Amino acid sequence: MQVAVYARVSSRRQAQAQTIEQQLDRLCAHAASCGWALAPENVFRDDGCSGASLRRPGLDRLRDVAASARLDRILITAPDRLARNYVHQVLLVEELQGHGTTVEFLDRPMSQDPHDQLLLQIRGAVAEYERTLITERMRRGRLRKLRAGVLLPWTRPPYGYRVDPERPRDPAGVRADEAEAAVVRDLFAWFVDEGTSVSELARRLHGLGIASPWGRRNWCLSAVRNVLTNPVYHGQVFANRLRARPIQRRRSALRPAGRTGDGRRVTDPSEWIAVATVPAIVGREQFARAQARLAYKQRMAPRNNRVHQYLLRGLVSCGRCRCACAGRHVARGYDYYVCRTVTPPTSASPAERCPTRHIPGGPLEELVWRDLCEVLATPEMIVHAMERARGGHWLPQEMQARRANLRRARAGLHQQIERLTEAYLAGVVPLQEYERRRRETEGRLQALDGQERELVNEADRQGETARHAFHAEEFCRRSRAGLEGADFGRKRELLELLIDRVVVTGAVVEIRYAIPVAPEGEREPFCRLRTDYQVGVPGTWDRRGRRGGAAPAPGPGPRAGVLREAAALPDRHGGV
Repeated sequence: MQVAVYARVSSRRQAQAQTIEQQLDRLCAHAASCGWALAPENVFRDDGCSGASLRRPGLDRLRDVAASARLDRILITAPDRLARNYVHQVLLVEELQGHGTTVEFLDRPMSQDPHDQLLLQIRGAVAEYERTLITERMRRGRLRKLRAGVLLPWTRPPYGYRVDPERPRDPAGVRADEAEAAVVRDLFAWFVDEGTSVSELARRLHGLGIASPWGRRNWCLSAVRNVLTNPVYHGQVFANRLRARPIQRRRSALRPAGRTGDGRRVTDPSEWIAVATVPAIVGREQFARAQARLAYKQRMAPRNNRVHQYLLRGLVSCGRCRCACAGRHVARGYDYYVCRTVTPPTSASPAERCPTRHIPGGPLEELVWRDLCEVLATPEMIVHAMERARGGHWLPQEMQARRANLRRARAGLHQQIERLTEAYLAGVVPLQEYERRRRETEGRLQALDGQERELVNEADRQGETARHAFHAEEFCRRSRAGLEGADFGRKRELLELLIDRVVVTGAVVEIRYAIPVAPEGEREPFCRLRTDYQVGVPGTWDRRGRRGGAAPAPGPGPRAGVLREAAALPDRHGGV
């Protein structure tokens, strides 16, 4: 008689504790007591495999051997060792019995008696319930440890980090790998400071011979994006940041979509769990700039609009609902910019529809381009906007006169203190009166010192404004060349660089500019500045328009924010 045995444990800890050896000893002893010979090749085992899945190496080999009709009996300690799911148990038992094999459980010998069949079904249901209960307890226990900061959310550390081999899940053992950390710093510097694309980063890493996080020669685009978007590199470990989801599309038409749940998406930041702090590789500001540029590149990517060319693609917003507008081409040959909330509601748009009508594309593009040419032809309006942003233009003579007045006032107060001291020493003024008057005089001196400091700072700002105005005028002079004969690519490049947003409210068009004011300002990518009109950005000159602006966000490169309201948009082709 050909006899086989099957044993399984579901975790590595159970495998290390040799609980599977206990099962095999019991099965072999039972076979020996019955006088059955057990060949070594008929011992099937699965170490660390979950009973909820049928994809197990030992089980697959057992089923293959049973399908060849070479086994007469299979010994298993309990039904839950075969499978945790009752349906799986029935499926496997029927399959093995269909090949002429008898399945015997040592804990409860199974027969064709209805009571034994009922007991098998009950035990299968209990095993399934027990597995669900264990899974829930493990999930809740893991969440408690994550919130307590004593458990890392990874089973494998991110690129650039190493963990303690003795305690791989302990946050205190995380350290930076200097070689890989240098690569991470270079990636952020190339992407943020030099404006290198993600695909170019992957090619550059391949050219330098740097291995990917998985040890491969080539870096895939997703691996580069994972490095640029992982918040662990600015020193914070988050759990529950990614969630598995079914595959939405195939990577190749010749390959399957893959297993369900292989895809991952970033959850809402409110659901993230801050676990621990680790050594930071890049700064928070540089990381935030990288996220802003990634978001901008995704919004401005040509793949989002690949059929028709729209000059203001990704730059138009609705003034009513503040949502972005997308290009639309109709069959009659007309182009429009349509607010996304005008279309039927989707999961990405609100339930309420915006009352804004379609914006005619041709007239709007012509209006914006004509206004841009006017701004570049008259840089005085940029200088005027910068002066108004600083509260007006002061002449150097006025500033010198005010500083002289402050100095004379300070000298007079010092003389008052000296005379007051002489009067006190002569016994003319009592001590209490002397102290009171001296405190008042010193307070006025401190106020004058503060005014002089403000005056000096204002003078520095005015000088900086003058320098920025000069660079802005130089930029306008260089950009005016070739405006008349500019093709679509040249126009698109200038619009993307100089226009922050085009807000259309009914027939009123509001154009918000971002003019470079640094010596090499035009080489600073616009996407690194901001994604919307924002006030108070460090290193930028902005002016809040009548309709206000968005919340501040980090962004480098000095630029002059200019707000203009162009002429009313004409009503063409059944437009606005």
